[in-house]
Amino acid sequence: MAWTIDLNCDMGESFGAWTMGHDAEVLPHVTSANIACGFHAGDPAIMRTTVAAALKHGVALGAHPGLADLAGFGRRNLSLRPDEAYDIVVVQVGALAAVAASQGARLHHVKAHGALYNMAAKDKALAAAIAQAVHDVDPSLILYALAASVQVEAGRAAGLAVAQEVFADRSYQQDGSLTPRTQPGAMIEDVDESVRQVLRMVTEGRVKTMQGDDIEVNPDTLCIHGDQPGAVDFARTLRRALAEAGVEVKTVGG
Repeated sequence: MAWTIDLNCDMGESFGAWTMGHDAEVLPHVTSANIACGFHAGDPAIMRTTVAAALKHGVALGAHPGLADLAGFGRRNLSLRPDEAYDIVVVQVGALAAVAASQGARLHHVKAHGALYNMAAKDKALAAAIAQAVHDVDPSLILYALAASVQVEAGRAAGLAVAQEVFADRSYQQDGSLTPRTQPGAMIEDVDESVRQVLRMVTEGRVKTMQGDDIEVNPDTLCIHGDQPGAVDFARTLRRALAEAGVEVKTVGG
């Protein structure tokens, strides 16, 4: 059997004089970049330079809209109505689309960030609002959504192409959600364990939960985090392991 997977990474999350992540070093190893749009991280200059760097490496451009929470890096659950979620997604996707257009490029996908992403994975109304916002900005955009979540259903219902996403360095709960970062074991810090989880998800379509049971996943894209310790070495190791397993790494739809 021939397997393929897209490798995406959250990028452009620096802000002013504050630096986050290892974008320049990780970019050569991924196929899609999710670029912060100024609400949870990023600023106009960072957006411009990150788009330029991604284009230089032939990496697909994605908008990474988050909650308006710079202090919390968009990882705190904040209450918002579906219409408010719609508005912040339209504004952020539109902003990055303009930055891309200024460099002769177009966006490829949209992936919500942090708390907004995890809330939308369980909240049907929120998921529908985000999907509709993406569709109304550009119906050709691909929605990156947590595999088997309600956001996948919402994206398809809105008429979007959806890429089901899995995570290399996060553990899973029985319902298919990610273990909250506030809980022990949420992050997988052992490289070998992370690689084993990735290979099993990609080649077998299964992942072991924190409760010890297997659940099914059907991954199109795999997220790695550029702000984790050893991110660059992990990206190299993962690419090598995927190649050795016969998995082709390419952009969704590419």
